[in-house]
Order: sequence, then C-alpha cells, then structure tokens
Amino acid sequence: MVAGVTRPVGPVARVVRSARVAAGQGMARPGYRVRVDKRQAIGSWLSGPRAAAEDMGIDFGYRGERLGLPREGSGSIAPVGRRFAAIFIDWLLCLLIAYGLLASEGSRDAGNWALVVFGVMSFLTLSTVGCTPGKRIVGLRVVSVNGGRLSVPRVLLRTVLLLLVIPALVWDRDSRGLHDRLAGAVQVRF
Repeated sequence: MVAGVTRPVGPVARVVRSARVAAGQGMARPGYRVRVDKRQAIGSWLSGPRAAAEDMGIDFGYRGERLGLPREGSGSIAPVGRRFAAIFIDWLLCLLIAYGLLASEGSRDAGNWALVVFGVMSFLTLSTVGCTPGKRIVGLRVVSVNGGRLSVPRVLLRTVLLLLVIPALVWDRDSRGLHDRLAGAVQVRF
C-alpha cells in the first residue's frame, strides 16, 4: 500500500473514480485515492452551505439585490439584530400591557393576553403607520416589495402568520421570513 493512500469502499469508490476520471486525473493504482484534508470539509460544514458555495465561486450578491433595494442606508434590508431587538421591545411592551391591564390572575394568563395584544398592536400599527413601536425605536419599517404601504389584507395575513411563529423562522436569501414573503412585504431601514 502507498503511504497516504486508502482504498475507497462501496459507492464512495465509484464516485471517487468517476470524479477523478471526469477531472482528467490519472490514478497511480486503480481503485486507490489520496486522503482529503478533513479540516477543509469540516470548515465548510461549520460555516454553512452559503460559505461553501461562495468558496466554489458562486456570487449571491447582497441581501435585497433581487428586490431592487440599495446595499446600505435608508431603504436597505433590515439587519437581523435590529429585527430581533424590535420584536423583543414589542413583546415586552405587550407583556406590560397584558400584565397591567388585562391579566386577572397575575402572570398566569398574562402571556396569553400578551399574544392577543401583540396581534392587535401589530395589525393596527402596521396598517396605519407602517411600523410597530419596537420597529420605530430601532429605525425599521415594513413596506410592500413594490415600495408602497402594505394593504390591510396583506397586513392581516402577515400578522396571522407572525402569530403562528414558525413562518417567521423560515428565511430566504434576503433574510425575509415566510410571513413577509407571503404578504409581499419587506422590512427596511428608515
């Protein structure tokens, strides 16, 4: 056996052999391959599929480019950190309102009331001024993909999907949640 060379086994052997033949590399001994540096493979796994694809030369562009938004500044895609800060502020505000005004048994049912307050607040503020109090504090607003204000049915759809939580956790390349995609909305900076 040659040093640093192992014999591929099973379906891996066919893939390695066909890849070497396609790449035009000759094999010193039929059925043998050179070991791959595992640090490179682990690094691409840890950094994610996007980083691995970018290492292969694929250009994704910047977030919001497909939507025609600027790279930075006013009107660009809202950063993830600001979006989390905004929803945290909104949720705290709703918890305070629910606990202070609506919850009869203290903190037991304050969480349920907070969800109702959050839904009502999101619907009313997005359909009238285009941002919730938390979004306003961190400098974000929700607009239509076309650039205008969201219509009332689209705000209602977005709010219902946001209350379901899971659609908001599924993101696309532009960091838009499924609730924003289905409502035709995008969160941008002021």
